[in-house]
Amino acid sequence: MSDVNVKSKLAEHRMLNLLATSVELEAAPGEGDAQRLRRFTMTAYTGGAMQLAGWRYPVVVDLAGLDVGRQRRPILLDHVRDVDFVMGQTDSVAVMNDQLIVSGVIMGDSPKARQVIALNDKGFAWQASIGVRAEQVEFVPEGKTSQANGREFAGPVNIVRRASLGEISFVVLGADENTSAQIAATQPGSEVDTRTDAAATGQASNFVEAEVAALRAAAAAEVRRITAIRRICGGKHQEIEAQAIAEGWDIARTELEVLRASRPHAPYISIQTGASGYSTAQLLEAALALTRTPMNPERHYPADLLQAAEDRFGRRMRIRQAIYLAAQANGYTGSPFLDASNLRDALYYAWTVPLTLRASGTSTLSLPNILSNLLNKELLEAFQEQDQTWREIAAIRSVSDFKTVTSVRLLDNMEYEEVAPDGELKHGTVSEQTYTRQARTYGRMFSLTRDRIINDDLSAFDDIRARLGAGAARKLNSVFWSTFLNNSGFFTAALGNYITGADTALGDDGVGLQKGIVAFRKLKSPDRKRIGGVPTILLVPPELQFVAQRLYQSTTVDPGSGGTLGTANIHAGRYRPVVSDWLSDAEFAGSSAKAWYLFRDPGVLAPVTVSFLDGQQTPTVKAAEADFNKLGMQFRGYFDFGVDLAEPLAGIKAKGEA
Repeated sequence: MSDVNVKSKLAEHRMLNLLATSVELEAAPGEGDAQRLRRFTMTAYTGGAMQLAGWRYPVVVDLAGLDVGRQRRPILLDHVRDVDFVMGQTDSVAVMNDQLIVSGVIMGDSPKARQVIALNDKGFAWQASIGVRAEQVEFVPEGKTSQANGREFAGPVNIVRRASLGEISFVVLGADENTSAQIAATQPGSEVDTRTDAAATGQASNFVEAEVAALRAAAAAEVRRITAIRRICGGKHQEIEAQAIAEGWDIARTELEVLRASRPHAPYISIQTGASGYSTAQLLEAALALTRTPMNPERHYPADLLQAAEDRFGRRMRIRQAIYLAAQANGYTGSPFLDASNLRDALYYAWTVPLTLRASGTSTLSLPNILSNLLNKELLEAFQEQDQTWREIAAIRSVSDFKTVTSVRLLDNMEYEEVAPDGELKHGTVSEQTYTRQARTYGRMFSLTRDRIINDDLSAFDDIRARLGAGAARKLNSVFWSTFLNNSGFFTAALGNYITGADTALGDDGVGLQKGIVAFRKLKSPDRKRIGGVPTILLVPPELQFVAQRLYQSTTVDPGSGGTLGTANIHAGRYRPVVSDWLSDAEFAGSSAKAWYLFRDPGVLAPVTVSFLDGQQTPTVKAAEADFNKLGMQFRGYFDFGVDLAEPLAGIKAKGEA
């Protein structure tokens, strides 16, 4: 089948899908003819920037990286996950024209659902909002731009490059104000139903017509491009012709590749992209991931990309092969058999694009980008494998630079007072107690030497994973817990958040825990205002882990610890144990095997704040060519964060002994 026929079939299939969407605006029959389920259509997201709560800068969801999962997705009202707020579910989810278009049936019969339907029938213009789980976020700083959804966005902006679709909701006003949601009529025939169906069908018809026109124009342009490529190749360069057609090359690039192929050069390894639709860079990265057994590539790459990479390169991509393919794409014409004699030249081309190729606009491969993408995924896994207990008691904040930030502690005098007869309200005063926060940079560098490259020793990447990935997590833990344990001036008897004595020992009888709870309940701000709230987290060293678990899980007190057999454990299920090995590590000042802590939810008040530069909570690795006096490649990992004690009244510390 010719390329033109393939394009025509794809266009026909797409048009049929669009026509099916317009038909779905009719009422869908139920199990019996007497009952019909109403259908809805949504433009759930138009691809633009949104202002979202919790994000400092606008957010764009790159639809090219959105995993929609199953076609059946829940449709809610206002993102509330409750049966009374369920509107229905989708049976079609698709990305078209850089927009997320969904349709399905209304199933909800709660008062909330009926209210949505009633407002729709009266002409209310509902909007839509999507719920996604962000998995990879690119921050575009001020002065920079980046592309997504067929348009360019200027920084500062967050672009969610990879995400998974959760639910979709009817909303009164969405973060993307250009969205729309419409429910079709219940039964055809009534005046309201006729208007609704006519409007919906008309919209769908106009949409289909626009799509058909766009497809025809695209098909015509594609025919002209393929015809020109075949004319340039003249039947003498079939591989270039096939690659140019498959990868969408323009005329200038095709002419350059034909000119380059006409010159004598050494044998080379073909790097053409197959019918999978993935670029050579994507295939190379996936092939290297398949070789990296510790990485679990299925978690990071689509199954069809991994299969295409395996079909092209097998499951044993060698580092020398990757270097050569990148070098060749950037103009290298030397031997594909890299050794000590030609490795430096190949590395130069793999890292550097000659000016002539830059000016021509020829597509090239960036080996640094490929390796950086691969290693950042490995670093993320290695980072997450390390201890993340610090998240249980910390507040996470974002900073935009490395300057010291002054934050006000949440100790205030905002209690309501009786309004005077003249109606004047008095101003509340915020406490002047402050603390400072600051992010700092931590990093390491690692080299992949010439002998390991020549030996195709990919096990060297295990060192990068351990040193630059796990090492970043260990550094964060070290800084966090050393800062937290240096708390003699933070937990004090004067503040009421520090208790001592033999009866503060955490035992199975619950006596020590009871004393801590009483102290927590008595916490007051410096202006003698009661703090209130309840503790939820019991932070203990490993030596107290089993005591804490018994107090949390057991329904009776241990009689061997001073209680009476059968005495109810009133603390059961109340204070969730969190165990940190660092608390009793003798390498840290302030460590103790007996001290324990009782904290409230860190979302309310947190004893520690962790600040990340631009909200980036994981380390970053970049690849670069080694210095001139070293033959090989080098990688640097860096991590920008800061740890500071924050809210002393977030909880109490018990010494656990006299």
